[in-house]
Amino acid sequence: MSREDFHQSSILIKDIMTKALISVNLETTAFQIAKMMEQGGIGAIIVKDSENPVGIVTDRDFATKIAANRLSFDTPAEKIMSSPLITINYNEPISAAAERMADKKIRKLAVTDNGNIIGIITSTDLVNQLAK
Repeated sequence: MSREDFHQSSILIKDIMTKALISVNLETTAFQIAKMMEQGGIGAIIVKDSENPVGIVTDRDFATKIAANRLSFDTPAEKIMSSPLITINYNEPISAAAERMADKKIRKLAVTDNGNIIGIITSTDLVNQLAK
């Protein structure tokens, strides 16, 4: 797929997003999150306050927030999450996801359907699609 084909693609976010989601509450520790990521083979976990999604903890957050600042692994998700949670609708084209990621300088977007988070799309998902 060429870059032009990618931008004119009719492929939607819902076609390539990851549907498996793990979410935690604000008090879940960095250590617990790291174990969930390891066991699930994933690089991001959604953080909720009650049932409301309020942020995301990514593998990059571990490097830039925990390791770089020598924070304890007992640090709660609330202190290390990236917030506000940046989202995109599942029916948008994949080029819209690429543009939003580039604009916000992020690598993961929560995917929504009527305000409910139904998945995650990552820069890796986009690169894999471009490589086809």
